[in-house]
Amino acid sequence: MPVTSFPPVAIDLLVSAGSIVPIEPAGVVLEQHALAIDKGRILAVLPTREARARYQPRESLDLPGHALMPGLVNLHAHSAMSVLRGIADDLPLMEWLQGHMWPAEAAHMGPAFCRDGVNLAMAEMIRSGQTCVNDMYFFPDATAQAVRQAGMRAAVGLIVIDFPSAWAQPGEYIHKGLALHDALRGEPLIKTIFAPHAPYTVSDPLLRQVRQYATELGIGIHMHIHETADEVAQGIARNGKRPWQHLRDLEFLGPDLIAVHMTQLTDEEIEEVAHYGVHVAHCPESNLKLANGFCPVHRLQMAGANVGIGTDGAASNNDLDLFGELRIASLMAKGVTLDARAVPAAKALEMATLAGARALGWDDQIGSLLPGKAADFIAVDLSAVNTQPVYNVISHLAYAVNSRQVDYVWVAGRPLLAEGRLLTLVEDELRAKAAEWRHKITGKH
Repeated sequence: MPVTSFPPVAIDLLVSAGSIVPIEPAGVVLEQHALAIDKGRILAVLPTREARARYQPRESLDLPGHALMPGLVNLHAHSAMSVLRGIADDLPLMEWLQGHMWPAEAAHMGPAFCRDGVNLAMAEMIRSGQTCVNDMYFFPDATAQAVRQAGMRAAVGLIVIDFPSAWAQPGEYIHKGLALHDALRGEPLIKTIFAPHAPYTVSDPLLRQVRQYATELGIGIHMHIHETADEVAQGIARNGKRPWQHLRDLEFLGPDLIAVHMTQLTDEEIEEVAHYGVHVAHCPESNLKLANGFCPVHRLQMAGANVGIGTDGAASNNDLDLFGELRIASLMAKGVTLDARAVPAAKALEMATLAGARALGWDDQIGSLLPGKAADFIAVDLSAVNTQPVYNVISHLAYAVNSRQVDYVWVAGRPLLAEGRLLTLVEDELRAKAAEWRHKITGKH
């Protein structure tokens, strides 16, 4: 019988590369493969020669010296605080917060502060390969607007705290958050997540309301928990319980909770994290800089807990480079456990991609390069001298790559960075706005 040949299928985009690291299956590297993209989704991951025969792309890109991988997922950030980068360094957490951050925010925070800070943060995030961020800050409406215009994917935190702010009074936070949740319904790249600040800044009645609404609406919760030993000691002094125990007794724990930092954990608490399905957002550089302690990442993972990676804010880090974070996360785990096998390279990459997506309930859409998922992916140039020679692509992505090697970024098939150039944000405008805020905050030009 004659062989029937079919004409190539028209698609939006075909990107071929020297290698593809899909994250799923774990530890796999696909050499000389391509991604077929149409209508913002991945149609196929297949050998380049086969892809060129099967598809007729409206746009094609050949990147033989690059590795394609899912976009990085920043599981915890205070994006607007980028305009406070470096304003108060080398201080312990509470002195840093009470003596510097909170006064600066009280004096300057508003919609413009948040919009300009988020724009600056997103430019840095996109440049370093991040396609999704889980954000927690005031004026989440301004954050959502900036994210929408830049084209990133985001979980926008509905901040809840007992203190008055320029955004809301203590009794208004949940109401205003729910109104924003309703306003953002139908946004394809934005979801909302409750963001009560911490057990020591949110009262029990508010925590109960957050838990009730989160359960009823089916949205997540994002909260600082056990960030420092002092926080734990204060909790015990206040009500005789460690904060984690107190939250457990409030029936606050569950698989919709992202617990940020978690540097102070007992063996029992580690087991309970896994038991309740709580996700952990590990922020290694911020924890190191503020001397808050070490999240027991390897032990959490061995217990079965899901651990993603966040940058925290630029005011306490001081950058938003998730490649740097995942490298430090792996190295710190090895140093803390005295086990060189703890958090290996492939696991570190998974933490910065699929684990973050899983924590946000977006793992059916992002976090790995599988057919049917959203085309959120990046291209990393491995031809630089610091990644030569290439023996192990996964090892290089975890331990050798720096953010300047990210050349291309796509979210839902839309390019946000091409040949190292931002396409949705103007860097000269960002620098000018940053200079204006420096003058407003310090009086210096």
